[in-house]
Amino acid sequence: MIWGHNCVEDKNVLPPETPRDVRLGLTRARDVAFPLRWGIIGAGEISRQWVLSSRHCEGATMAAVAARSGDRARAFAAQHGVEEAYGGYAEMLARADVDIIYIGTIDRLHKEHCLMAIDAGKHVLCEKAMANNVTDAREMYAAANKNNVMLQDGVWTRFFPAVEHARSLIEDGEIGDVMTVQADFDTFYTTQAATLAFGDQKPARVQVAGRHFGPGGAMLEFEGNRFAVLTFIAFPSEFPEVTEFIGTKGRITLEQPAHCPTRLTLRVPPRTPSRYSDANQPSPEQRFDYPLPDTIHVPDAYPNQQGFIYQTEAIHRCLAAGLRECPQMDQQASLHNLQVLASIRELKEGRSHPVPSKTESAAGNY
Repeated sequence: MIWGHNCVEDKNVLPPETPRDVRLGLTRARDVAFPLRWGIIGAGEISRQWVLSSRHCEGATMAAVAARSGDRARAFAAQHGVEEAYGGYAEMLARADVDIIYIGTIDRLHKEHCLMAIDAGKHVLCEKAMANNVTDAREMYAAANKNNVMLQDGVWTRFFPAVEHARSLIEDGEIGDVMTVQADFDTFYTTQAATLAFGDQKPARVQVAGRHFGPGGAMLEFEGNRFAVLTFIAFPSEFPEVTEFIGTKGRITLEQPAHCPTRLTLRVPPRTPSRYSDANQPSPEQRFDYPLPDTIHVPDAYPNQQGFIYQTEAIHRCLAAGLRECPQMDQQASLHNLQVLASIRELKEGRSHPVPSKTESAAGNY
């Protein structure tokens, strides 16, 4: 078990980085040992990094991998300890002893592969972005719900202990009302930071600068004169990649790299600034470090890919409890995030698009 070796499952004494599913009393920490046999669709780089981390989940067995090329699937299986390999997907999906599918193919194939797995009665963890648009996502969730299987949007950021801690601080009012979110990286990750802080609130206005798939930024305005200020960086470049949640009582910083952070800094001044001259006074800092598991090694990877384990363990806990979504990124939150993301992208392309609330997104009222 990566999280909670010595955890106490009394909600009143849980540490702030406790996974949301455990903190809400929906699951038990020890159920990372719940047995699941995983199949993998796609034998590319993201699947490699995912399996090297996720195979350390106590209840996980890497049962099969399938790719368009049988040779590539067999090489992947041999290299990473996967039991069986297939050229093509149907034979693997027909196996009764495969419980859940990880989909690590390219974005434009996610819908097709998700629906194949769902139709075969398998639970699914789909790599982000799960769908190209909200209409597709709603169709995919509808299929999963009809078949009583989990379709989990693979927004792994939400499962990192530092992010779990930040969310609990926000929900417990430790920084007061969040007034501003500042984030820089790519469009997807910065948008999910905004929707984490503001929840199901619908942006009243979205302003965008820059071109699609290029540098730029967006400002999302919410009711109550609250904002998310998002910067989309250009590659290659040097950039801070931090996320800040700025509230009426204090500030939370997810330190670099904020999309997979291992450090959180909390700043709460002894008194709330009442005027500009107070605002720039240094505040006491509390730093919380959440080192990655030292038993997991993912060579030649993007930063902190060991952190895939947090999402995988949450899925094991949630399925053990009979849940069909993880509360870190449930279906409504996924749809709302995709809708806000679509609004930003379409404005970057010069097209206008309304942004429904989270509940409107779930109901399909757009």
